[in-house]
Amino acid sequence: MKDSGKISPSVIRRLPRYYRFLSNLEKAGVSRISSKALSEKMGVTASQIRQDLNCFGGFGQQGYGYNIKDLKTEIEGILGIDHKCKIILMGAGNLGRAVATHMPFDELGFELIGIYDAAPLFTGLKIKDLPIKQMDTLGDFCRLHKPQTAILCVPDDSAKELVAQLYKLGVHSFWNFTHYDILTDFPDALVENVHLSDSLMTLSYQIKCNF
Repeated sequence: MKDSGKISPSVIRRLPRYYRFLSNLEKAGVSRISSKALSEKMGVTASQIRQDLNCFGGFGQQGYGYNIKDLKTEIEGILGIDHKCKIILMGAGNLGRAVATHMPFDELGFELIGIYDAAPLFTGLKIKDLPIKQMDTLGDFCRLHKPQTAILCVPDDSAKELVAQLYKLGVHSFWNFTHYDILTDFPDALVENVHLSDSLMTLSYQIKCNF
């Protein structure tokens, strides 16, 4: 495999989509597919698919195509899905509960091990068999269980202080649903920002341009 540090982020961001399509094909009983057939299903060019996969060594055979199970396994390894990363959820409000309830963490390379919220009324309630814990137990929990990643579903005005606390406790990667720019204060953190309003405004732009 080539040095992942030299691979374009746009290529990395396409891999989950390949994985999703391959998973659906495998569930449908398809065992093999050509880059051309896969491109038609995904709406991208066969050349794009081959170029992306060649960044990691290439996995198809000319005249044979891709073995779906094998390619899916390779992508799992590239994305780290085959290794469980311990993750904690910060914020058990409507968004946090939805994320915890509906996100298939175990299928995506993560193990949800803890849920925290500052609101006392949530303490002791459970989400997917995990009790919502009080914030004053966060330090001891992190030192004992060593989570690697935190999901931030907290109000924007509390995000900065919370990230600083988590960073000191050894949590250096974040799935960030807040508008706090983590990299400004922690440039070596690993951050994936999820701004739902940005996505909706992008859709608004597309609608405006097409109607």
